[in-house]
Amino acid sequence: MNLGLWLQRRARVSPERPALFLGRDPVASYGQFHDRAARVAGWLAARGIAPGDRVAIYMKNGPDYLIAQYAIWYAGAVAVPINAKLHGREAAFILDNAGAALCFTSPDLTGALRAAAVSCDVIDVTQEGYAAALAHDPVQDVTPRAADDLCWLFYTSGTTGRPKGVMITNRMLMAMSLAYLADVDAATGNDAILYAAPMSHGAGIYNMLHVLLGARHICPVSGGFDPAEIFELAAHHGNVQMFAAPTMVRRMTDASRASGAGGEGLRTVVYGGGPMYLADIQDAVAQFGPIFVQIYGQGECPMGISALSRAEVADRDHPRWRERLQSVGRAQSPVEVRIGDAQGAPLPPGEHGEIMVRGDVVMPGYWQNPEATAKTIVDGWLMTGDMGFMDDDGYVTMQDRSKDMIISGGSNVYPREVEEVLLTHPQVSEVSVVGRPHPDWGEEVVAFVVGEADRADLDALCNDNIARFKRPKDYIFLSELPKNNYGKVLKTELRKRLEGDQ
Repeated sequence: MNLGLWLQRRARVSPERPALFLGRDPVASYGQFHDRAARVAGWLAARGIAPGDRVAIYMKNGPDYLIAQYAIWYAGAVAVPINAKLHGREAAFILDNAGAALCFTSPDLTGALRAAAVSCDVIDVTQEGYAAALAHDPVQDVTPRAADDLCWLFYTSGTTGRPKGVMITNRMLMAMSLAYLADVDAATGNDAILYAAPMSHGAGIYNMLHVLLGARHICPVSGGFDPAEIFELAAHHGNVQMFAAPTMVRRMTDASRASGAGGEGLRTVVYGGGPMYLADIQDAVAQFGPIFVQIYGQGECPMGISALSRAEVADRDHPRWRERLQSVGRAQSPVEVRIGDAQGAPLPPGEHGEIMVRGDVVMPGYWQNPEATAKTIVDGWLMTGDMGFMDDDGYVTMQDRSKDMIISGGSNVYPREVEEVLLTHPQVSEVSVVGRPHPDWGEEVVAFVVGEADRADLDALCNDNIARFKRPKDYIFLSELPKNNYGKVLKTELRKRLEGDQ
C-alpha cells in the first residue's frame, strides 16, 4: 500500500488538527497539509511524473520538505532524499544514478545544483515554479501502490565510498513505523516531532508514524541543530520527540548545564547513528531524566535492527545495567538478529562475529547494483559489516564498526572517498585517511599525506568536491605510509600514531 494514505486518512478524520510548524508558528493543519500535497502531486502528474519515477528532495529542514515528500508519494513516485550537507557535485551524482526526473530544493542549495549542471528539473520551493505547483488542481486520490513497491531511494556510501541507492519499500517503512510503537516509544497524537537533524536521514524517516497518529511536526527556524532553540521549542510545544546523534545528546547535556535549561517539554530523545559513550548517556539521563531511547539501524535496515528502551537506558538497579547500557539493545519486533561467523553460521551467546539481520525492515537490494546486493544480502540475511556479540538475554553489543568508516557528528565519512579527492592533487603521491577521537564530534577526519602539497590547497580541493564535514581537520605529512608485505597501508599503525600524539 502507498504510505501517502496515512496522511490522506488523517486529514479526513481531523482536518483542523495542527500539523506543520516553523518554530512556534503554525504553517498548516492536516487538511491544508493534505491539500498542498495533493496539488503538488497533480502538478507532478501534469509534468509527466508517473508511478515509479524518481523525484529527489535536496533541501534543508522545513515544512515544505514534508509537503514535497507526500506529494511524491501521492503521485505514486519514489522519493530520493539527499542530505543537504552534501556538496552539489555529490548531489548531482545521486540525481544521475537515480535517474531523477525532478529535484525539489531550497534557495541556499539551488545554486549548488545549477553549478553542478544537473540534467533534471530543479524546483526551488521559494520560487514561482513551486507556487504554481501549490495552485495546481489536486489529485483526487492517492495513487495505488503495492506494499513491496519502491517508495524511498536512500543513498548511503559503501566501504569504497561510492554512494549506493538503498531500495526502501512501502512495507519496510510501514514495519519500521509500527515497530516504533512496539519497541521504541508509546507515541500518541498529542506529541510533537522536532526535526533538529537532517530530515533526509533518521530524524525525517520517523515522520510517517507521527503523520499516522496526527502529531505536530516542528521544523526549527534555524533549519538545524541548536540546543538553545531546541529547549525553547520543547518548552513551548510540549510532548516533544526528536532523533539525535550521540554527539548531539552530549552537546544538549553540556548546554543544559551551562544555561540551566532543564529540557522541559522534551518527552523522548531517540539516539543512534554512532557510538554513545557510557559516561555521556549517564550524564544525559542525570541531567534530563528517563527520556532517552537507543536504536540501532542502517540505511539497509532503517532504524530497525534493535532498540534499548527508556526504562533500560535509565535503569541503575539491574546487576548488569552497565553492560546493557553499553549495548544497542534487543532485536526489534519485525526482524531477526543473530551473530554469524565468517560463513554466516550462527554463533552462540557471547561469541564475537558479524551482526546479521533479516525481516520486513531489510532492503530487497541496492538500486541497479546486483553485485553489491549479492555481497550484502546472503540467504535472506543482511550482512551489516558491524561486529559484536549477543548475550544470553538477547542484548547486542557492537565491538567494532565497519572496518574503516569514520562517524563525525553522526554523519558517515568513508576514507576512500576523501582519499580519492586528495589524490587528484598533482603534489600528493599517497594518502590515507583515518578518524581521530574528538570530544564534541565523536571523531574527526585526519589525512596522512605523502607529498608537498599546501594545506590550504588541499582544503580548497576538498571544498570543491565533497561536503565540508568530510574535509580533513588535520593533515599529517609523512615520507611514506606504513605498509605490510603486500603493500597494503596499515591504518592501525596510523591510528596508533594519533593515539601517541594525544
